[in-house]
Amino acid sequence: MYNLIKLNNGLRIVLENIDYVKSVSVGMWIENGSRNENRDNNGISHFIEHMMFKGTENRNAFEIADCIESIGGQINAFTGKEATCYYVKILDSHIDLALDVLSDMIFNSKMLKEDIEKEKGVIIEEINMNEDSPEDVLSDLHSSAIWGEDPVSYPILGTIDTVKSFTREEIVDYMNRYYIPENSVISICGNFDTSKIQNMVEKYFGSWKSDKNKKITTYSNPKTFNSNLFKKKNIEQLHISLGMPGVELGNDLVYPIILANNILGGGASSILFQKLREEKGFCYSIYSYMSSLNNTGVNVVYAGLNPKYAENAIYLIKEEINNFYKKGISKEKLIKAKEQLKGGYILGIESTSSRMFNNGKSVLFLNRINKPEDIINKIDAINEDSIREAMDIVYSKGILNSAFVGENLDLDKITNIIEKSSYSFKQSKKNFI
Repeated sequence: MYNLIKLNNGLRIVLENIDYVKSVSVGMWIENGSRNENRDNNGISHFIEHMMFKGTENRNAFEIADCIESIGGQINAFTGKEATCYYVKILDSHIDLALDVLSDMIFNSKMLKEDIEKEKGVIIEEINMNEDSPEDVLSDLHSSAIWGEDPVSYPILGTIDTVKSFTREEIVDYMNRYYIPENSVISICGNFDTSKIQNMVEKYFGSWKSDKNKKITTYSNPKTFNSNLFKKKNIEQLHISLGMPGVELGNDLVYPIILANNILGGGASSILFQKLREEKGFCYSIYSYMSSLNNTGVNVVYAGLNPKYAENAIYLIKEEINNFYKKGISKEKLIKAKEQLKGGYILGIESTSSRMFNNGKSVLFLNRINKPEDIINKIDAINEDSIREAMDIVYSKGILNSAFVGENLDLDKITNIIEKSSYSFKQSKKNFI
């Protein structure tokens, strides 16, 4: 059973009652992330997430974690480009504690200067760790290639310089402006007393008021660029990210696009995996995925491989995308792919936490509940016309932008392969090992 409630202060509550489980997941969603920042305060949303666990007026840092973990629960948080989520998964008999702890963190965090200075070191180490991960570096680099200087391209962690610059006053002011009930959703999924839950949430969050300088989240309409970027790193593999157009969050073409992506590069039976790994042996890892954000979206092909295969692999990826677009998807393949997509979706929401995430994100950004039966119906409704419309959007223009992390890359030659049809796959076979 689902319920969507709005308190007098503007806070939305989305409830999904599952009476046959013994757990409950509670998420506090804030519509604020790196996309709401500027170059000077980039990373502040993620920094605030960290500071929420450093101690409140009622609990120190150890007690925040211990009061949940000592009864077998879990507490954590994450920051993205457009949202921050604090969440607890706990036995259903302790739901009151989950709401108590989350409200305590939101309203009573001390933000002590000494804790802020200490956490700067922690987050700088996180940034350094991110730099040691080629996939993470690639993701940030490709964001810049896709969206240029628009805030949607900013790294979630910020930079070492911006993190070092944060002051307590700046952090508290930012939080007061964006951490407001109108920008927030509480998502609860699991076993709870439906007759008491609203009053329980009211008890902890009903008196939450907006700051006079509040910021209701708005989003730019970012332009998508035709850029190709390379970052040199002393690593064995070359990591490749190739971008194509996508659709914005909430667009119903998301479902046929996901279906097409699954066929192209969604698993071991996909076109790209079979061609580039199984047949040619160019790489160990290759896949495609889509990302939908407010007012923008992108489809990406990722591969990690030996740099000596780069030119041939990129040409072959480009060729397979073009062939896939021209041939389309047969009726038989469409039926099979829809069943695969439904199966993957259902398996992905079998836990209370995954359903809490799904409900919270949907209400936060779209102000509606995406029930499983609604999603299944949308998948069932995919037909040849919607698939063709989706493929026209994503694949008709080919690869628009790219990013590369590694060594020994001739970016001009790679750009020529991506942008032109002058590269001959046959002529380069002498380079194969």
